[in-house]
Amino acid sequence: MLETIAPSAEQWDAFVRTQPRAHILQRSPWGELKAAFGWQVIRVALADGDTLRAGAQILLRPLPMNVGTMAYLARGPYADSDEQLTQLWKAIDRRLKDEGVAFLKWEPGIFLGGQPDIERWGFRNSPQTIQPPNTILVDVSEEEDDILARMSQSTRRKVRLSQRRGVTYREGTREDMETFASMMQETGDRNAFGVHDPDYYRLAYDLFAPDDTAALILAEHEDDVLAAAMIFAQEQTALYLYGASSRAKGRLMASYGVQWQAMMWAKARGKRYYDMWGIPDEDEATLEDEFQERNDGLWGVYGFKRGWGGEIVRSVGAWDKVYNPLVYTAYWTALQFRD
Repeated sequence: MLETIAPSAEQWDAFVRTQPRAHILQRSPWGELKAAFGWQVIRVALADGDTLRAGAQILLRPLPMNVGTMAYLARGPYADSDEQLTQLWKAIDRRLKDEGVAFLKWEPGIFLGGQPDIERWGFRNSPQTIQPPNTILVDVSEEEDDILARMSQSTRRKVRLSQRRGVTYREGTREDMETFASMMQETGDRNAFGVHDPDYYRLAYDLFAPDDTAALILAEHEDDVLAAAMIFAQEQTALYLYGASSRAKGRLMASYGVQWQAMMWAKARGKRYYDMWGIPDEDEATLEDEFQERNDGLWGVYGFKRGWGGEIVRSVGAWDKVYNPLVYTAYWTALQFRD
């Protein structure tokens, strides 16, 4: 039987880097980022001596009105076998019950080889998601001409225009984060989605950019910053988590150029996929039927993301494991009343 431990950040990150499904949401810097904005971070792992065999990084947060605590697990856990996973879930359950957690929300992520049997671990499907369930994966492992050829004609033309109209592109520095945060707010207001506090983006940059696992790509023309993309790298994939653009000088197609530069950043680091990270949670037929008429939520960005030649992929969604049914019921009742 493996020993249950709470690994250090350094020990945990070394383990995550060995995982085929390694994800930045399971790295300790992500936990540090969330801890600065109201979450508590715990790690539960199984070890054979000094070697980790399985584990998960989990976030905890008080529920509204202090009725209890929720736990959140994204893009994990990691284990080498079903036997290890069974032991790990038992250890997670014990730890969360000790912490007084009412329920655990689990978003396992994308499984390109088929969905695991999640219900056997005691989870129920949840309609409330934290990460967008639907995304577009663009294969950036091919030659540049092949990547361009898979794009829609309109997107490909705009990418090429962005390279011919005097727009320059560069990796930003921490000093550029204020401009980026301001542009994020403008973009969120325009496309009806929420954005983080400026300090959130600055801390994300501080935690990930120094080791080249994140970059801020800027598009500029003369003295104007026209578009920006903040991307994060993991084993096989680069994630386009945050993007912003200005309405100024739209004919220069800077938002297309900055996206292309971000893809090339991912390609240069040997990534296979560029994850565009969030489109409406609808099937492809509905997306194509409705995107021209809708601009709410992620609909406002789908029209832009659809032309890059990627594949629409859905994660396995969100799942809840209930430890305190009374608090869980009260939580959902409050959500429905608020809506």
